[in-house]
Amino acid sequence: MESKAILNLASLVTDDFAEAIQLIYKSKGRVIITGIGKSAIIASKIVATLNSTGTPAIFMHAADAIHGDLGLILKDDVVICISKSGNTPEIKVLVPLIKSAKNKMIAITGNPDSFLGQHANYILNAYVEKEACPNNLAPTTSTTAQLVIGDALAVCLLELRGFSSNDFAKYHPGGALGKKLYLRVQDISSVNEKPKVAPDTNIKNVIVEITEKMLGVTAVVENDKIIGIITDGDLRRMLSRVDDFSGLTAKDIMGNNPKRIQAEAMAIDALELMENNDISQLLVEENGKYAGIVHLHDLIKEGII
Repeated sequence: MESKAILNLASLVTDDFAEAIQLIYKSKGRVIITGIGKSAIIASKIVATLNSTGTPAIFMHAADAIHGDLGLILKDDVVICISKSGNTPEIKVLVPLIKSAKNKMIAITGNPDSFLGQHANYILNAYVEKEACPNNLAPTTSTTAQLVIGDALAVCLLELRGFSSNDFAKYHPGGALGKKLYLRVQDISSVNEKPKVAPDTNIKNVIVEITEKMLGVTAVVENDKIIGIITDGDLRRMLSRVDDFSGLTAKDIMGNNPKRIQAEAMAIDALELMENNDISQLLVEENGKYAGIVHLHDLIKEGII
């Protein structure tokens, strides 16, 4: 029932939607979003979405507004009022106050002919035939419709502003989401050990280097350039083939053309490279020189996975 109601919203879109978008986009103020009951909760979510995508927004509860919070609204602010019926007592008190302050008002309502609809500058029709509640009472389908319209507003404004993933990262620096957008390989590899051996290093010292640096791998480096890699697996395979490895050196068992990544690359790109090649470590390069190791465990620890 809710999914059908969402599909039907497209048929209710009028020029008011585009004009409301332009109004917000060109406004020098903020977006104040208000509502009562479940609509107020939807208003809070839309505020959060707008703020995180480059449109400054503030939530104002309709009941609190008529008891002092009306001072939140400044001269250039645009007000979005959310109400299924558009006729609740709080809305009937609030709407004339907003009008008297000459702020432009956008209504998200399921009843365009309501008190709210008649007094709003723009109407975004959120009509639903019936609530998903068996009693057709609890706001379910109607709040879903309101939420979808709010998301549509946010996405249109995001596209108008040319809001990029880099911009998004600025507003989401914390948690796994933020790290996927801003964490770079060098942020991880710089705090790791930097195992390396020369091509002529004997196997005993190769084992010591891998063991001491505890990354399960070492780069084989010559003149600061990566020429190969030796992993724990390479050592096990060597031991299964030979009984005496005293005469072997790093270059005899190293893997050639190892997978590598640039220090400036995003950590999420390192994860993709590991997954595509079924490996758990990558050698890191910076300006053509060996710069360290990034391990799958590092990405797990940082919450990238």
